[in-house]
Amino acid sequence: MAVHEALISIHPLAEVLWVGGEGGMEARLVERAGIPFKAIPAAGLHGVGLNRLPGNLAAILRGIRAAEAILADFKPDVLFFTGGYVAAPMAFAGAGIPSLLFVPDVEPGLALKTLSYFAKRITVSTEESRQFFQKKTNVHVTGYPVRPELAHWRKAIGRQRLGIIGEKPVLLAVGGSKGAHSINMAILAHLELLLEQVEIIHLTGELDWPMVESAREKLSAEQARNYHAYPYLHDDMGAALSAADLAVSRAGASVLGEFPFFGLPVILVPYPYAWRYQKVNAEMLTRRGAALMIEDAKLKSGLALTIEKLLETPEKLDAMRAAMTSLRVPDAATSIARHLLELAGEQHG
Repeated sequence: MAVHEALISIHPLAEVLWVGGEGGMEARLVERAGIPFKAIPAAGLHGVGLNRLPGNLAAILRGIRAAEAILADFKPDVLFFTGGYVAAPMAFAGAGIPSLLFVPDVEPGLALKTLSYFAKRITVSTEESRQFFQKKTNVHVTGYPVRPELAHWRKAIGRQRLGIIGEKPVLLAVGGSKGAHSINMAILAHLELLLEQVEIIHLTGELDWPMVESAREKLSAEQARNYHAYPYLHDDMGAALSAADLAVSRAGASVLGEFPFFGLPVILVPYPYAWRYQKVNAEMLTRRGAALMIEDAKLKSGLALTIEKLLETPEKLDAMRAAMTSLRVPDAATSIARHLLELAGEQHG
């Protein structure tokens, strides 16, 4: 979405078609943004049991045929891939069309490594990603693209929007749109203790929201004023990121863009079932001095103590903030959009 906005701002007459998987939530998000959308069948093969393998192979073959029909009708000059099951059928169907692959995480997954063989050009979030590709000459470090509306948020504006008026440091706890149960449980386990030290913005996800609401009702009036809990913030996510002094978060690819954009120090908790890729992201930010990392299994016992130690050493927080800010690449979306336009232009000489 960020790259699309940058692309249209550079070339307002560009025609874009978004191809996604059938039955996913992205269709609503894309269509709400006014972007034409087509869905094709898609399925994964890696780690799939033998009983599901024939059905998944059939879905991929149907996806390739559907992709061929879309390409014959739309006639694109360039393809843009960011991974996912749906990319494989489109990559096979569009093998003769110049394509750009964006790798959001530090380490590409199996699907992205496969797609890299089809891509004429590869863009990555960080320099560390180069080592995972054999042909390094077509790899370009652009940074992670963030939504342009995030640039409008400042600390004072974000705090006003969320009703934060105290003088305590502000902690943001977030686990993505679905939430992170272990982070939620660790916050609730030490909620009263934490509220003595910080104001909390807690983005819980929908699944744990009833439990969090129940815990909030048991707080005193003063504690409740310092506890700003929401299932999720969609349009106001920038308010939370700008308002915070410290974050606790999973380590998905967006941490490589959004936290550096705001210079926000973070305690990262890689999701244990996507451990490898999130762990590599977290390790990169930790090596750079911008983050600390806690294993999911140690979160409930170690989170409150880690936060307390950071608050007691403001010079450590300042150093993490400076290190995170140094990783900021505000024009990443524009860089990727320009690569797309260059590839499209090659089709027309």
